[in-house]
Amino acid sequence: MNPPSEPLDEEPEVPAGPGGPAARRRGASRARGIARSTVSAVLITLACILVPVSLLTVWVHDIVLDTGRYVSTVSPLASNPAIEEAAVHRITHAAGVRVDGAQVTSDLAKWLESQGLPPRVGTAVKALGPQLDSAADAAVSKVATRFVESDRFEKVWTTANRAAHSAVVRALTGEGRGPVEVEGGTVTLDIGAAVENVKQDLVKAGLSPAEKIPEVDKQMVLFQSDELEKIRRAVHLLDVLGNWLPVFTVVLGAAGVLLARRRRRALVTTMLCAAAACLIVAIALVLVRRAYLDHLPTQVQSPAAAAAVFDTLVRFLRVSLRTALVLGVVVAIGAYLSGAGRLPRGLRGRAESAADSAAGWGAAHGVRTGRVGTWVEDHRRPLTIGVLLVLALVFALWNHPTVLAVLLLVLILLAVLAVLALLAATGRTSDQAGQPGQAGQAGQPGQR
Repeated sequence: MNPPSEPLDEEPEVPAGPGGPAARRRGASRARGIARSTVSAVLITLACILVPVSLLTVWVHDIVLDTGRYVSTVSPLASNPAIEEAAVHRITHAAGVRVDGAQVTSDLAKWLESQGLPPRVGTAVKALGPQLDSAADAAVSKVATRFVESDRFEKVWTTANRAAHSAVVRALTGEGRGPVEVEGGTVTLDIGAAVENVKQDLVKAGLSPAEKIPEVDKQMVLFQSDELEKIRRAVHLLDVLGNWLPVFTVVLGAAGVLLARRRRRALVTTMLCAAAACLIVAIALVLVRRAYLDHLPTQVQSPAAAAAVFDTLVRFLRVSLRTALVLGVVVAIGAYLSGAGRLPRGLRGRAESAADSAAGWGAAHGVRTGRVGTWVEDHRRPLTIGVLLVLALVFALWNHPTVLAVLLLVLILLAVLAVLALLAATGRTSDQAGQPGQAGQAGQPGQR
């Protein structure tokens, strides 16, 4: 007999091996995992780089391009000692009062000689010419100092800067006009109003030659840099990006964290890298300041005043960098402590033990929360997430947050978490206290 033939519709079994379907599925899954990890790493890297750039855009829009913010930034400069000294020197030089002491003393000597006095008296009077010039200069400087140290100079300074804000915008974007003139890489402030005030004070003080103060250069150089044109182009790019860049940066960071295989670790890495980027920019800002002050051009009359102007203009940028740095470190620590490591578990265990001890002490003294504690225990996780979202929204809507704002929100978060932990502990204590009674009630019918 012939052996039975195998059915034609059956295919021989393919043993599982390196080229089988299961292996191909594992390979495809591994490839997708690698692609996700790569995309996540790229997005997180871009987000970390864009964090300080986003802070620059916020600084440009909220400080440099906002009149009220700009005026509030530069107003303290009116009482800065370096600015006051530079203003007195420039106003005195711009006033240009000259008594011509040599001519005055010569005429006086001739008159004295005509009255019969010896020639040596006339010679002594002529020698007083330089002292007379010096006295006139001292009088002008004294009046200028008194004006600069008064509230009137602060008003003139604030008014001039408010009117000049459009020219500051022009300095960075090439648009606008005002008392602040921009030519090439030099930014100057017209102090004509201050000179006019000093002129009037000199006339009132009896120094009549002040009425003939000539129309001379009254420009006070505030800033000079050959890189101003490059700065203009960079600011224009940042202005185009506008307020969308911070949002775009947050979206990139969030997408990178969500695509990561270990999201908590990715969040910690993202926040620490963002903080490091802000630290690098802050250090670079210090180096730029030092390089600028070490290479001041001759047009800048006062290095101390130039330093004061630089520090004042970048003050809010420094605050923003420090705030972002502290926020990154705080979020990274919080994400780490919420993980499954030995140290986080130990800290959370001690916190729970402390809450249980406090709840037990309260129960022993008649303090109970009843259903509230039980409800908090059952819904503790969503409550915690809700608190985090609310605080994140408050921080996002905070107008120009600072390091103190971050620390305040952290303290509020810790206080709320402590209250939730205590309420949850009282709920557990209530449940444990009710279980023996329920068991005894359940056992009574059986004993009858």
